[in-house]
Amino acid sequence: MPLSPVDRILRFAFSRIVTRGSLTILTASGARLIFGDGSGEPVVVRFTDKRAQWAFLMDADMQLGELFMDERFIVEQGTIYDFLCLVLREAQNETHPLPTRVIDALRARFRGFRHRNLPARSKRNVAHHYDLDGRLYGLFLDADRQYSCAYFEHPEQSLEDAQLAKKRHLAAKLLLRPDSRVLDIGCGWGGLALHLAAEAPSGNVLGVTLSEEQLEFARNRPGTKSQPDRVNFALQDYRSLGGTFDRIVSVGMFEHVGVASYGQFFRKCAELLDENGVMVLHTIGCSAVPGFTTPWLDKYIFPGGYIPSMSEILPEIEKAGLMVTDIEILRLHYASTLAAWRERFMAHWQDAAQLYDERFCRMWEFYLAAAESAFRYEDLVIFQFQLAKRNDVVPLTRNYIREHEQSRAKVLQAANA
Repeated sequence: MPLSPVDRILRFAFSRIVTRGSLTILTASGARLIFGDGSGEPVVVRFTDKRAQWAFLMDADMQLGELFMDERFIVEQGTIYDFLCLVLREAQNETHPLPTRVIDALRARFRGFRHRNLPARSKRNVAHHYDLDGRLYGLFLDADRQYSCAYFEHPEQSLEDAQLAKKRHLAAKLLLRPDSRVLDIGCGWGGLALHLAAEAPSGNVLGVTLSEEQLEFARNRPGTKSQPDRVNFALQDYRSLGGTFDRIVSVGMFEHVGVASYGQFFRKCAELLDENGVMVLHTIGCSAVPGFTTPWLDKYIFPGGYIPSMSEILPEIEKAGLMVTDIEILRLHYASTLAAWRERFMAHWQDAAQLYDERFCRMWEFYLAAAESAFRYEDLVIFQFQLAKRNDVVPLTRNYIREHEQSRAKVLQAANA
């Protein structure tokens, strides 16, 4: 039976991309399209209707996630993660078709207009994701609810240990003193703030968030209640803060600032940072040229979010009068983190479905799978910037980071012995 026009276009598109692996696409008209060299575990997917095929071909960045959520794109063998990995791995060296390149260029050109995150809009954007039922995050995060990239010191390290290692790594770069006054911008559920408070026993830590769910959880943690004079959390936009702090840390929050507000962010941080202070910024970044937020992710998961390239961040740091004293790029650590989250989420699918519904679960599976595959095969990494106002507040070599981590690990081992 001859292929329909949409089937022929689908075959042409995938034949240019998938030359390795084993991918079978079952089309709405009943055709079976086979791609790859037959190696690896087979992946079989099916389109339920021709309009779904056209939607995918016109704008896969937006439509694939929706089609998967609505069960119009179904994975018959393997998982959606397997499909995304196969395609992204193979597409690394392939030029996108002209219509896709035009759409991508337009999205990149107007990214600044899409991401003007004024205070009211920022709070709405945060609420969309972080004010979901807190029990959802308890299904797949570690017990401390670290919802950012872990730091895997070795491949076999557990998620819990890798998240603790991340906190140690950040604390080392902050060069905490016993009496440090610390600001945590975008404090999440409070775990990092409490960790830093433990390392600055006569200091104090302020964590700010725009999420009411996170604030309630952070304020009711036992560690917070036991030291109310030293650890505080506030529902507050960083732009409204006053005073100065010896140390500032921000983890997983800069992605929500919006490219149009980068200058304002760093100017405010410079204003809040003491002349002898140190700041550490931990953010997802892009190792390629500036791009755009995947529209599906912007609509369903992180409205207003944007992943910056290095070239977008550094000029704004310089303009704010801050000095870059260290930059570290974490490669593949987030892929391992997301793999652990995805495994745990899939194991608790029914629990998540009881909180929301099956369509929500498919949305969340697609989000975790797409993010993990992007960190493995595309240009997503983690940037850790260490910033200061003076060039003599940080040691001359990086040895202090490892020395701090080793000493804190020994203290923990002794406590658990």
